[in-house]
Amino acid sequence: MLHARFVGYLEEASPAAQRNARIMARLIIIGSGPAGLTAALYAARAELAPVVFAGGQSGGQLMLTTDVENYPGFPSGIMGPELMDKFRAQAERFGAEIHNVDVTRVEFDKRPFRLWVDDMEYRAEAIIVATGASALWLGVEGETRLRGRGVSSCATCDGAFFKNKDLIVVGGGDTAMEEAIFLTRFATTVTIVHRRDTLRASKIMQQRAMENPRISFVWNAVVEEIVGDNKVTGARLRDAVTGEVTERRCDAVFVAIGHQPNTDLFAGQLDLDAKGYIVSPDGTRTNVEGVFVAGDVQDSRYRQAVTAAGLGCRAAMDAERYLEALGSAAVGAH
Repeated sequence: MLHARFVGYLEEASPAAQRNARIMARLIIIGSGPAGLTAALYAARAELAPVVFAGGQSGGQLMLTTDVENYPGFPSGIMGPELMDKFRAQAERFGAEIHNVDVTRVEFDKRPFRLWVDDMEYRAEAIIVATGASALWLGVEGETRLRGRGVSSCATCDGAFFKNKDLIVVGGGDTAMEEAIFLTRFATTVTIVHRRDTLRASKIMQQRAMENPRISFVWNAVVEEIVGDNKVTGARLRDAVTGEVTERRCDAVFVAIGHQPNTDLFAGQLDLDAKGYIVSPDGTRTNVEGVFVAGDVQDSRYRQAVTAAGLGCRAAMDAERYLEALGSAAVGAH
């Protein structure tokens, strides 16, 4: 097991000593969103002494979410960061050791598996990858400042906050159509803003959106700025053909231009699909025996905290059975 006091010693050690250090753990979990921390909780309760590399910004996408109303057990809702703090505290209560550092390199070609945090090498008998996915954003003025105050990338998460409101959805693919159609359950109007004059969504999704009386389209337009002080009040749109800029009033902007799985670290190590998601044909197992995956890094369809947590539970249980079958004994530092 990787003990905190040993980590403290290494942090104070010379660079040469750190480069030569190798630390062994039975199970290492990479990532600290709902999937990673649920995996840590289950693994800790199974006495696997999991080590979690949470990343420099721990907590996953929920750290960017204000109110969470659809996670079971919180009937009055809960702030995203508060929910992730509770996840972490529960995992730590049972002995999970969590470090806010980023894994910089991995080698999964032989066991024990090897990982590096800068020059520090770690080894593990089993790995759970739960690095999540990141929403793609527009990169325009006001987007970051108003995120959680009317700017969102998840209609399922935030749509219910905008009953009887006027909303904008940015995008032209299936995800944008799905988000827009879902939002019509709550909104008065939904306007899809697309940078071209044709959609790239599937024909069936185009038809459903175009036949919905609450959905309208602004073609050949890009969002130049999201407007508002403490909340979204509108968006400035530039016509891609004429260059004319107009301001459109709205109460929220839903960015639906896609997600990027956080898998750059695993290219060449694990099988990835065409979109970069880790392939897991058998539940949480990857193409490398002993390496498991959970959460949005494998799930391009649901992308919900509760589904990620469920996958984290499954990954921990699969890792436990794998280690038991491996006949692994408790391992100390090498």
